[in-house]
Amino acid sequence: MHCMPLYVLTVHIYSLFLCVSVCCCFFFHFFKFQAWWWITDTVSTDLWGKWTLKDSVWHYSSLSTGYTGNYLQVVQGTSILATVFTILALFVFVAQLFTLPKGQRFICTGILQLIACLCIMTAASVYTAQFHIGETGAYGHSYILAWISFVLTVVLTVTYLILRKKTE
Repeated sequence: MHCMPLYVLTVHIYSLFLCVSVCCCFFFHFFKFQAWWWITDTVSTDLWGKWTLKDSVWHYSSLSTGYTGNYLQVVQGTSILATVFTILALFVFVAQLFTLPKGQRFICTGILQLIACLCIMTAASVYTAQFHIGETGAYGHSYILAWISFVLTVVLTVTYLILRKKTE
């Protein structure tokens, strides 16, 4: 049986911790007041409202009635859930390092990351399919970060499952 040196295992753990932390930062960034859709250089929308630049100051206003409805609530709710599950996964990851035996270490963290992954995929997919169809504009940086976060959570979930199997 081949055993990994301690320094290699430590590097893996720090790398995973860093990836989950980055994912948490991405989630906070894209579900907060950040541009999901740019209409012009002076007007953008996010999940919560519309931002207009006047006299070098951004002004917030409510979304128009075309944005209200169940689809917006789905995107908002699943974005918040993705953030919550990722933060939980970070804390569970740290707790599992010190409390569980090697074969069971990353099961709970992997499950939480998988749920976060599904939540953000749902949010970004619904936003893509239901909003801004036929409008002029461009997707903002928060929308792009949402899809990058989805890919990162998929990679983390697979990594947790692989690490769990290697230690059994």
